[in-house]
Amino acid sequence: MKLGVWFYGLGTALAGIVDIVWGTLDASHQPIQSLGKNLPGQHVLAYGVGIWLFAAGLAILWRRNARFGSAACASAYLSFVALWLVRYYAGIHALGWRIDVLGGVSFGLAQQLMLVAPAAILYASSLSPDSRLHKRATIAGRWMLGLPPLVFGLDHLMGIGVFARIVPHWMGFGHFWAGLAGLAFFLAGVAICSRIMDILAARLLALMLLLFEALVEIPPIFVRSHNQATWGAAVYNLAAIGACWIFAEFLVSSADRGLTDPTGNVAKSHSDQVLA
Repeated sequence: MKLGVWFYGLGTALAGIVDIVWGTLDASHQPIQSLGKNLPGQHVLAYGVGIWLFAAGLAILWRRNARFGSAACASAYLSFVALWLVRYYAGIHALGWRIDVLGGVSFGLAQQLMLVAPAAILYASSLSPDSRLHKRATIAGRWMLGLPPLVFGLDHLMGIGVFARIVPHWMGFGHFWAGLAGLAFFLAGVAICSRIMDILAARLLALMLLLFEALVEIPPIFVRSHNQATWGAAVYNLAAIGACWIFAEFLVSSADRGLTDPTGNVAKSHSDQVLA
């Protein structure tokens, strides 16, 4: 899982640096505004969260501190999940029960929930495979990684015109690529949740996000380098790539060792999976 750990840890650490440099939380991923506008001490909170994310990301990269790092990452991303839950109320209260409001908030919530999954998996990998906590953490990791792509896919398909505008102009056929991405997200989520070709789905999802990083997330940095949201999207995507790769390699290593898989069932050996 080393490659995935490096992506996840680096993305988390860079997210912390982004918060520190701008002195405010990234509104597109860390919606502190859900608690109200002009909250006192927001800059202090941003520096504190930034330092916490930076330290958690670095801790993930050192095996000796991996358990602390995974717990620290989980607590940070769960706090962002809580902010998005609060935003459901704020959005509905301000704009009413609109599908675009519910979809937008669900998208943001799913983004942060997806980053809790690798923290749970890394924590579980440090425990005894026979422990009850190991089984519960890995089950939670599967669902936290599998449900977000379903949300991403539905949002892409329902808001295809919005996502088509994100497709680089030189690629053309924006609606086609947005629809294809939505379908790919949805199928990946189904595969991961159902345990049908879940390893392949997680790897292909990581590859798709890597292509997004190169084609969609990094180029705007050279145009809008002073925009926090632009940097925030790029570093988030790095962590998401790591999340998918960690999950895939965790399943492979568990199967090769004949351990229980994230559903609590005895995993097949890798050779059995190939024959199947």
